[in-house]
Amino acid sequence: MAKKSRNRVEEPLPLYDGKVVGPREPCPCGSGKRYKVCHGAPGARTFVKRPFEGLPNECDLIAMRELVPAATAPLTIKGYEERTVLLASLLPLAAPAMARDSGQVWAGLQVQHGFGDPSREIAAALLTALDAPESGIVGMLEAPGPGPRLQDLVVNDTIDVTVHEGFDFWISDIDNRDGLEDALQQANDAASPTTRLSSVEAAYWTNVGTKEHLRWVMPEPEDDLLTALARLHVTGADVLVPGARFVGMFRALGLLAPVWDLPLGTGAEALEEPAAAFKAALDEALAVGPELTPEERSARAGLANRQVTIR
Repeated sequence: MAKKSRNRVEEPLPLYDGKVVGPREPCPCGSGKRYKVCHGAPGARTFVKRPFEGLPNECDLIAMRELVPAATAPLTIKGYEERTVLLASLLPLAAPAMARDSGQVWAGLQVQHGFGDPSREIAAALLTALDAPESGIVGMLEAPGPGPRLQDLVVNDTIDVTVHEGFDFWISDIDNRDGLEDALQQANDAASPTTRLSSVEAAYWTNVGTKEHLRWVMPEPEDDLLTALARLHVTGADVLVPGARFVGMFRALGLLAPVWDLPLGTGAEALEEPAAAFKAALDEALAVGPELTPEERSARAGLANRQVTIR
């Protein structure tokens, strides 16, 4: 038994960024568990670090899954081009997919399961709903197994996201809405007002009642982005509007999402020009290279400590 255990521990296990992780190191999924009892355990589910990589609007898809309460985006699916397919942040009952009475097919990003590859899971749920002989909810109680991923199915060159004030889109294709209003109102009451900025990609303003935030999913490699953010932080260029404060970052589905606290009453419109100016400054900082001053290195270390992995 001891010999088998030693052999298992000594074998390095590849990650998706080209590095390796040992069984006793933290699992890269961010669970806080050791790899050997998480995604490295015998029979464990596959873990894909960037499941939406290669899809158009990867950053928006991550935001829809992790940050935005109510949003939709139409999809065109290979082999089903004539069907109306809608990708939603959240569906009723957190369903993976639904075949609607109207003939439409919907898929949800915010679901109760998690088998390690959201792209494969969404694709499997979508195909099941598209081929369903009648309308209904598509569930997912176990990993779908090998098969096509969203990258294999989506024909769109871009994915156009629409952020909604609530979940009224749930009943947009239903004529008889009797008995649905109360459930819809409960869902709407729980949704924080959210707006997608138009001047930059994948930046979302939200009001959670006691605070306003800007949460911005960015596609740059983590090390490069941290270095550039440190440069801007030292010069104060990360203050978007008076009273705003850059508070840290989420790490979600392989990318970073910087977060700013904003004064109450700021609103989304006031962020459009400052966000565009910040993006221009960030691009300049990214182009400088990896060399940092001592002050910038200190700032970078501080920013690295303000990261929270949510997926």
